[in-house]
Amino acid sequence: ALPVGGESGLLEIRDRAVKINGRGASAARGIVEPYDIWPAWVERVLSFVEIEAIKPLRVVIDSANGMAGVMLPRVLERLPIDAVRCFFEPDGTFPNHEPNPLLPENREFIVAKTLEENADLGAAFDGDADRCFFVDDTGEFVPGDFVTALLSASLLEKEPGAKIIYDLRASWAVPETIERAGGVPLINRVGHAFIKQRMREEGAAFGGEVSGHYYFRDFSQADSGVVPFLLVLELVSKEGRKLSEILADYRGRYFLTGELNTPVADVAGKLEELQERFGGEGEVSHLDGVSIDAGDWHMNVRPSNTEPLLRLNLEARTHELMERKRDEVLAAIRS
Repeated sequence: ALPVGGESGLLEIRDRAVKINGRGASAARGIVEPYDIWPAWVERVLSFVEIEAIKPLRVVIDSANGMAGVMLPRVLERLPIDAVRCFFEPDGTFPNHEPNPLLPENREFIVAKTLEENADLGAAFDGDADRCFFVDDTGEFVPGDFVTALLSASLLEKEPGAKIIYDLRASWAVPETIERAGGVPLINRVGHAFIKQRMREEGAAFGGEVSGHYYFRDFSQADSGVVPFLLVLELVSKEGRKLSEILADYRGRYFLTGELNTPVADVAGKLEELQERFGGEGEVSHLDGVSIDAGDWHMNVRPSNTEPLLRLNLEARTHELMERKRDEVLAAIRS
């Protein structure tokens, strides 16, 4: 599934249509034929997991009054889990909270409800259900980097040696997990159009972004929130451990800032300044913005496509080093 836009064929389609039919309504009449896609869709998403391996976990699901409330019931009826369904009624006014779990304020409900229900995990979907975010049994949010690593390990069990695409903001947890599991990690610039194109070129089985977009070759290279939801249920069930226990190794080894946004007046000038200031500490890449890998810490600073902002993602091998380098880089950005 590749996006079609002005630079990737849409204008050519327009020109061909005008050449064939002229402008205005076509003389030929089309037809409308209803088709129920739900059965085929349910079978497709369930094909990613072994249903019989999934245990009766207690799972809080926040659909945020979006599309997950329409899609998930058809899947849940096939699963043995004890689902606590929250905000499943579609409502475009989103009366309970904004349907963007990437923002901490929109995760307050799922965190509290997961703890209140003594659940094994919580899953929060965005408005169109193409992203799913997780909190563990202790109510702690699971970063997209760690979810990408977990999904990669799970998929590599089923397809050893597969290529996996990850975005350059990601934690070392991602490529290191992929390599340990016998896969081939391929770093890529941020953005669904670039990830999907690279997946197609490489024949990659999976692609993951820090933002919570997860793409699957066997799902037309498209992203899905339901497929990772199912894969995490399967993973926790097969591991026989709590999600917090599965994640303990990552949390003890990889220390992330998350994405930090700062308004700047001169984006290009500031990127140059940052490279001059920190580039001598490690290897520099310009795949997307400026990336520096110093061995014990690394960062990516990239401009927003829509606002005069710089977006910083930084990671270090210790919490203390992460905080120190974060503060140094932010001070340089804000100076």
